Amino acid sequence: MADAMTAEPHVAVLIPCYNEAATIASVVEGFRQALPKADIYVFDNNSTDGTALKALLAGAIVQQETRQGKGHVVRRMFADIEADIYLMADGDGTYSPADAHHLITELVDKRADMVVGTRRGVHDDAGRQGHAFGNRLFNILYRAIFGTGFTDIFSGYRAFSRRFAKTFPAVSAGFEIETEMSVHVWRLKLPVSEIELDYGRRPEGSHSKLSTFRDGAKILWMFAMLMKETRPFTFYSLLSGLFLSTSMVLMVPILLEYFETGLVPRQPTWILSMALMMISFIMLTAGTILDSLARARSEHLRLAYLSMPRLGATSLTAEKATDGKARGRKAA
Repeated sequence: MADAMTAEPHVAVLIPCYNEAATIASVVEGFRQALPKADIYVFDNNSTDGTALKALLAGAIVQQETRQGKGHVVRRMFADIEADIYLMADGDGTYSPADAHHLITELVDKRADMVVGTRRGVHDDAGRQGHAFGNRLFNILYRAIFGTGFTDIFSGYRAFSRRFAKTFPAVSAGFEIETEMSVHVWRLKLPVSEIELDYGRRPEGSHSKLSTFRDGAKILWMFAMLMKETRPFTFYSLLSGLFLSTSMVLMVPILLEYFETGLVPRQPTWILSMALMMISFIMLTAGTILDSLARARSEHLRLAYLSMPRLGATSLTAEKATDGKARGRKAA
């Protein structure tokens, strides 16, 4: 019974990597020192600079994901790796392995499903000014659409419970995966926490893989898709309002002229305005119906989440089983 009560959770460190040969060895060694009992996995995403070999020589368990994109890597990591706690970090050396204990302790003490290491000074050290501006903009946009649960939705340093990892859909392909994680937490109202941590600079020879405009556009598109999937009534109401406003702009001058002269000289414009109004009503109806479906999907996701054992439940079950055997021996 003592062993069950003092059993430590199994921790897996997950490091998605693409061309991080300049830093991956020091990152792996840092986590080996910070978490000597943890399994350290490096998922190589088609690197061409020897990242996989350097990670292997540093003592990591190296696996491959051939589909390009961080989202594909995260989906593979969560599906393949078995652990009680998952700690995800980037392989570029900007996150300190020494902070891993803070994230894990926060996850256990708060009984959270995700702890985010928010980046102190991220707006100063984000590399290019476009990255810093985009980070501010998307955090503001997230809070406007989904609420104030997070202050840094793009942090790559996070700790997850097994419940989260095994029930997270992970449909994103690229860097927008962090946005999807945050929305998933908001959708199911999962317990989360944030810890502010130092954010380092990339060393000489290491370069960011994030494209300001290309990845920014993908993230913006992901915001729209997630809003459509999780808040369909709001999404389609906005579209309905846009079509209705356009219809009224075209319709009002024609109505005024009709009341003055009794004539409708611009019939094509009148037909277009009526068509736009009908589309507006269809959009509102679609939003109402899809909102009910979205609620049903959230309920199913919640049930899948609750079907997974919470952190510590395995030890508790083992303790109860040991107590039961002890009582059985006494009775005999």
